[in-house]
Amino acid sequence: MRGLFRKFKDGLKRQTPTFRKAFEGIFSGAKLDQDALEELEEALYTADFGHQTVEEIIKEIQAAYKADKSMRGEDAAKIGATVLTRVLEGAEGRVEIGNNNPEVISLIGVNGAGKTTTSAKLSYLYQNEGYKVLLGACDTFRAAANEQIKAWADRLDIDIVSSQHGADSAAVAFDALAAAKSRKRDLVILDTAGRLHTKSNLMKELEKMLRVIHKQDETAPHHSWLVVDGSLGSNSIEQARAFHKSFPLTGLIITKLDGTSRGGALVGIYRELKLPIYFVGLGEQPDDLQPFSAKNYANAIFGISEDH
Repeated sequence: MRGLFRKFKDGLKRQTPTFRKAFEGIFSGAKLDQDALEELEEALYTADFGHQTVEEIIKEIQAAYKADKSMRGEDAAKIGATVLTRVLEGAEGRVEIGNNNPEVISLIGVNGAGKTTTSAKLSYLYQNEGYKVLLGACDTFRAAANEQIKAWADRLDIDIVSSQHGADSAAVAFDALAAAKSRKRDLVILDTAGRLHTKSNLMKELEKMLRVIHKQDETAPHHSWLVVDGSLGSNSIEQARAFHKSFPLTGLIITKLDGTSRGGALVGIYRELKLPIYFVGLGEQPDDLQPFSAKNYANAIFGISEDH
């Protein structure tokens, strides 16, 4: 748990100083400083936490200060982390591998969200947990996708089924699931082509892939996760809403949280769609994909140490 918290803290370091500065300013005077409180409120809005969450945090800090004028900035930070953890109650997604044979996870999303690298990192994570994993390279649309995912598979020693550029992605998915069954794999992770949620023809291709997978296993895919670029901020909420409307999503992976000051958007996505967040991307290395922890996320955002 200690290493996991440090991943969150290091990955979210661009956001933490902003809040720490605001919290220190709140209690710099003898009584609550409205300017400093507004600075904190602005920092929360800038990070795209959304109106409802921001108002809840500010309201509770104000109430606590009125009850105890000796409060310090670190006390306010703890309140912020507590409120955020409460808002994210139920947000932690967990997969029980072994309920299906094999378990199938399909990753979808727009171009540039990080699906390909995420699929490789996810395979690596489960493989390190002792599961037999097969990676299906179903992004046959993007020319560099095959080379990219094969390089990751070679680097991390992951079993992979792929095809040439321009091949039928549904056929690759079918072959991947068939291979997983014959090789007795526990888990299949399908990396699909990036598609704009506004393009109906691309969404239909995804629907075709699902129909083909059903021929192998009518219950698959057992998990359909939207990979969302966390640096998009509030724009990612509209993206998630549109995908969820046209496609039965079961969860989320939020990437690129290490390089953004707008990582609060994941709170808005969860509040609106109530889709569990399974993993977050906090860096470029294979082990920088981490299971989502609401407490670790909230504490790291507000600069709370792991000892509290």
